Amino acid sequence: MSETIRLEPGDQAPDFTLSDADGQPVALSKVLADTGRSVVLYFYPAAMTPGCTTQACDFRDNLTEFADAGFTVLGVSPDEPEKLARFREKESLTFTLLGDPGKETLRAYGAFGEKKNYGRVVQGVIRSTIIVGADGRVEKAFYNVKATGHVDRIKRELGV
Repeated sequence: MSETIRLEPGDQAPDFTLSDADGQPVALSKVLADTGRSVVLYFYPAAMTPGCTTQACDFRDNLTEFADAGFTVLGVSPDEPEKLARFREKESLTFTLLGDPGKETLRAYGAFGEKKNYGRVVQGVIRSTIIVGADGRVEKAFYNVKATGHVDRIKRELGV
């Protein structure tokens, strides 16, 4: 398997600007500057698939706890804004979903590359979550996570 970049705590988080579900640009640096909060940046393979729906709904159901603890949640997938909008509406998601169809941000965060899928090596989205501090540095990085139970694990790790 070829080497995929892995971010480590202390690394500068790569800045990006991606379109949200409404087609509006969202820049990580602006979110950090405007809110002064840390960001839970989670990368998932595809909107409206079973595992990704489970994970998104877990974040939705725990959003108040994250917000109360000083975190903004952003979800990133390679989907186009139109699909993200349908996903948001269907699942009543109340946090920002961002599309990265070119996969540049996914690659910059180590969330796209070779992975095993049903025993085969394939190129794809590596389900990952990066915690970016208000200072723009990586606080924690989780790679190859499972959709189920991941939000609870992050809450434990962050003391939320």
